[in-house]
Amino acid sequence: MSVRTLLRQHSILTKIYFCTVITFCSLYAAQPIQPVFQHEFALTSFQAILFTTLMMLPLGFAPMFYGVLLESLSARLIVRTAVLLLGGLELVFSQTSNYLLLLILRGLQGMVIPAILTSLVSYISFTAPREDVQTAIARYIAATILGGFLGRFLSGLCTDLFGWRFFFFLLGALLLWAFFLLRTLEKDANLAYSRPKAAEVMELIRQPQFFWLYCTIFAVFFVFAGLLNFLPFQLKAINPAFRETGIGFMYFGYVMGILVSLNVRRMISLFGSETKVAMSGLFLYIVGICGFMIPDHRAMFLAMFVFCTGMFMAHALLSGYVNTLAKSKKGIANGVYISFYYLGGTIGSFAPGALYECCGWKVFLASLIAVICGAMYCLRRLQQSAATVALKAA
Repeated sequence: MSVRTLLRQHSILTKIYFCTVITFCSLYAAQPIQPVFQHEFALTSFQAILFTTLMMLPLGFAPMFYGVLLESLSARLIVRTAVLLLGGLELVFSQTSNYLLLLILRGLQGMVIPAILTSLVSYISFTAPREDVQTAIARYIAATILGGFLGRFLSGLCTDLFGWRFFFFLLGALLLWAFFLLRTLEKDANLAYSRPKAAEVMELIRQPQFFWLYCTIFAVFFVFAGLLNFLPFQLKAINPAFRETGIGFMYFGYVMGILVSLNVRRMISLFGSETKVAMSGLFLYIVGICGFMIPDHRAMFLAMFVFCTGMFMAHALLSGYVNTLAKSKKGIANGVYISFYYLGGTIGSFAPGALYECCGWKVFLASLIAVICGAMYCLRRLQQSAATVALKAA
């Protein structure tokens, strides 16, 4: 392979990672400043969190309903059109003052994001040399984590400096730039996408090892989304003068996901199996949640590192383990995994709020610990089911 070809591949992958970071910034930009929306539009906390919930909801159903589109059109057309639409929607969002219209715009953005992410992953597989695909995908995952943190932190910082509208306008401008950068993508790349049929999905879920795995990841992201979504309100309750920059910086522990994702193989070697790493991650998850019970933002900042390490240990290992369990139709198994992951996050982003509103922060956290205990039970059943299947195969 010539140096020129290698440089071109590197340039395309860099543009894809940039687009990934900006897309995830858009997904989570509203989360740390939900109290700002609550104050400006005289909303309840439930109404304010819908700005994040509506962005997540389509991601839970995308693998089921995007099949026709993704099988019939080129990835280049899909991703550039979706990026252009998302950029335009962000610009309109930044200039809108009606709450209902803002919610509609966030819902539309959430419908566009799955098309972008699915196309970008496909392009990585298409562009990267076969021997470098695993590394390229690991960098993509790191880009999603970096985007998740930067979206939260920069949103809070820009809100303090220039008001909440500025960052959404900036995101719109960056997405339009990404649309321009992605013009160099190959035109004839088609998505290697497997559209799952309902019967195939049900057949998969009825298998005990997949059922317990999907229940585990549902619970894991339920708790993650719940805590991160209501944390800004609790920080404001502890100290009403707490600035949005500080709230955004509280999510810095999120970058632990990059460290975890790049050391998956080492952790498996250390613990002995994927499920043992995931179980250890769930124990850390509970330790992190306990740290959030201390009513001090410094303790919460440190707890975030433990909490995020536990979450990403479970997620990184289970997302790989689903491919180990799936002897065939891995695309469908991964698609259902993504659906359960984001459906857990969508429900978790608002459902625990009822306890937070009526019973307070500590009861809210105790309920999340109970969910993680449920996840541990599911993971234990997964270990037993996988052992039974392996025994029968032998």
